[in-house]
Amino acid sequence: MPLPLADWLIRIQQQHPQAIAMGLDRVRAVALAMGLAPKPAPVVITVGGTNGKGSTVAFLEAITRAAGLRVGTYTSPHLWRFNERIRIDGVDASDDAIVAAFERIDAARGDTPITYFEYATLAAFDLFERAGLDLVLLEVGLGGRLDATNLVDADVAVITTVDLDHMDYLGPDRESIGAEKAGILRAGKIAVFGEKDPPGSLLRRAYALGTIAIRGHSDYLVDRFEDHWVWREPGFQIALPYPALAVPAQLDNAAAAVAALRASPLAIADGAFAAGVAAARVPGRLQCIGTSPEVVVDVAHNPQGARQLAAWLTANPKPTTAVFAALADKDIEGIVAALAPHIGTWHLGPITDAGPRGIGPQALEARVRSGAAAGVHAHASLDAALAAARATAGAAG
Repeated sequence: MPLPLADWLIRIQQQHPQAIAMGLDRVRAVALAMGLAPKPAPVVITVGGTNGKGSTVAFLEAITRAAGLRVGTYTSPHLWRFNERIRIDGVDASDDAIVAAFERIDAARGDTPITYFEYATLAAFDLFERAGLDLVLLEVGLGGRLDATNLVDADVAVITTVDLDHMDYLGPDRESIGAEKAGILRAGKIAVFGEKDPPGSLLRRAYALGTIAIRGHSDYLVDRFEDHWVWREPGFQIALPYPALAVPAQLDNAAAAVAALRASPLAIADGAFAAGVAAARVPGRLQCIGTSPEVVVDVAHNPQGARQLAAWLTANPKPTTAVFAALADKDIEGIVAALAPHIGTWHLGPITDAGPRGIGPQALEARVRSGAAAGVHAHASLDAALAAARATAGAAG
């Protein structure tokens, strides 16, 4: 009897001594042993960046599915179930399909140890190749140059933003981090840079490779109107509905998705652009999950993401209570500093199941207080923190 998926997920966490081990040699060797094709579909778009990757992938997926294309989507991490990471035509991969892919990986890898993320990436490539898709969308896991998704030469690479995160792995500043993210660029292929002022390291790498660089707010522009926005480039423009995704940066993400598809070999009708922009959703991004009191969840996990959340709070002012948790290696002080002017009370929950990246309630409280937050209360669990926050807010919160 095949091992259940839940047992496989425990097993693949134990196959490599490190949770994160950057490099392509292992995953390339296993992919070759599996006989995987160089590309899992005729067209591949890879999306990297500090923030906005998942949202940009959501816009790309919604637009291309509205255009009638068969689309495979690989994202990380998952919120509830591992299956969320691998979607085909908008449907999460089944337990049986993922288990079969893991079995093929194990049969091919021999004694080569690979990480949890590398298992997931190879499983996605395997399932996408078997599905006969028109397009595959890949979200970079960490950085770009040494990420397992970079095994595939993308037809279009999108880099949404470059900011400070994962500095232990990617470097101490935007230039260093930009150089790592530039690793997904390819000579003679298309790259879309979504932010107005990308780091010089990114631009230099594009020019050195001969990558065709398309820059947001330069090669394409966005005009905002009361009830719609216009994406335009020389010789073409299209009026589009505002995204349902609420953070201000989502317009930049939608615009980068439009630019990537306009530059790709795919034929996308104007109506599909409009339908996809309106339909795109990303769980955990300003998602309302409750009323009386209103409960909104957001996955901002670095200062840049926190600044975007703060911009939304500025545009939607009301008394706000925060339930907050973060891994120990995150810039907790920087996140809190960005949000502190908008938060009346903080209820903190520990993360105790993440090994050395976890953080207990007292350590988290000390770091949140150092970010100039007032009204800070630590709890033994996130459930307790949420219950206390609901009580603080009351039904009218």
